[in-house]
Amino acid sequence: MNTTNEEILIGVLDEWKSAVDAHDPERIAATFAADAIFQGLHPYSVGRQGIAEYYDSQPIGLKAAYKILETRRPAEDLVLGYLSVDFSFADRPTLAVYLSVLLHQSADGWFISHYQVSKLD
Repeated sequence: MNTTNEEILIGVLDEWKSAVDAHDPERIAATFAADAIFQGLHPYSVGRQGIAEYYDSQPIGLKAAYKILETRRPAEDLVLGYLSVDFSFADRPTLAVYLSVLLHQSADGWFISHYQVSKLD
């Protein structure tokens, strides 16, 4: 049975979302490859340490709700996803962004190897 692109994305992104919603930076970082390129709305970083620090700096109460818009499979061990994500906060309006992720399959499973957020006005 072949796993679809969407199923692979949901498997990784549901864990990412659960960790974001729980404000668990180390668990969030664990959904990324060890050498992942990460671009949130602040300067980029490479690797899990920078990702954990980014999410640790986010406010308690941050929640993520995503919707997959497009997927591609450029290679057997790569899945590209383009999503809309609403980040909600306890004390300010929801932030709507677009997210591109590239997932890579390793011997240990699927991990985010590239993460790029865009805020379109």
